Amino acid sequence: MSVLVNKDSNIIVQGFTGKEGSFHAGQMIEYGTNIVGGVTPGKGGQEHLGKPVFNTVAEAVKKVNADTSIIFVPPKFAGDAIMESAEAGIKVIICITEGIPVQDMVKVRAYLNNFEGTTLVGPNCPGVITPGEAKVGIMPGFVFKAGKVGIVSKSGTLTYEAADQVVKAGLGISTAIGIGGDPIIGTPTKEAVELFMNDPETEAIVMIGEIGGNYEALAAKYISETGNKKPVVGFIAGKTAPKGRTMGHAGAIIGGEDDTAEAKMRIMREHGIHVVESPAEIGSTLKSILEG
Repeated sequence: MSVLVNKDSNIIVQGFTGKEGSFHAGQMIEYGTNIVGGVTPGKGGQEHLGKPVFNTVAEAVKKVNADTSIIFVPPKFAGDAIMESAEAGIKVIICITEGIPVQDMVKVRAYLNNFEGTTLVGPNCPGVITPGEAKVGIMPGFVFKAGKVGIVSKSGTLTYEAADQVVKAGLGISTAIGIGGDPIIGTPTKEAVELFMNDPETEAIVMIGEIGGNYEALAAKYISETGNKKPVVGFIAGKTAPKGRTMGHAGAIIGGEDDTAEAKMRIMREHGIHVVESPAEIGSTLKSILEG
């Protein structure tokens, strides 16, 4: 089974005919993802990569039953693109765009509260992949093999590393979610973990975080509240990062004692998560746990 996206998702690409949208849409189509069209205002009625182009998301929903969107729209327009998708009835919105102004995302998050059942992943994320079914993002699809381990990560490259470790351990992935590293994102760690906890086909979870914010601490508390019903292997990036300096992601800045890698790792251990010191230990640790 999977969460968020699968072979039956009807996916559109916002920013379809642009350079980034064209390249990654082509990669997704080659992977076998069910791309049903794309949106570029002013280019409706055309065809691109063998798929129809629409002027608006609402038009795409009406004509090709789109239910999922992936956004490759420049930062100053991306907030509006997210809200347009939600208003049109898209249920899963995946925003790859990096550099969206924080004030725009504040408005977006407030706006999305009006649309129950709508999930935003990102922005500034690699996307979501259900191996063998749908690649809705920019990740290298060949790294991911189907299985029963869910991956939640704030880091794109560490998502790929975790997937590689899981596969090399002889396991596989149900779905991998790159939640994004900005200060304000649509799906924080806890909500992504919750999706996997409620997925009957996901047997274990990999949770990758980084310095800054409280996403991992909230997820850890939720996991222990569930009675640790599924094993979770965790890793926190940024152990050597200096305080007060953004590292890599806009949200990766230590603002207090609980924002450090050491504090997060301690909190995670206290709540029953199997914390590893290096991403290279993810696969072997998972295998050891699942083999009892």
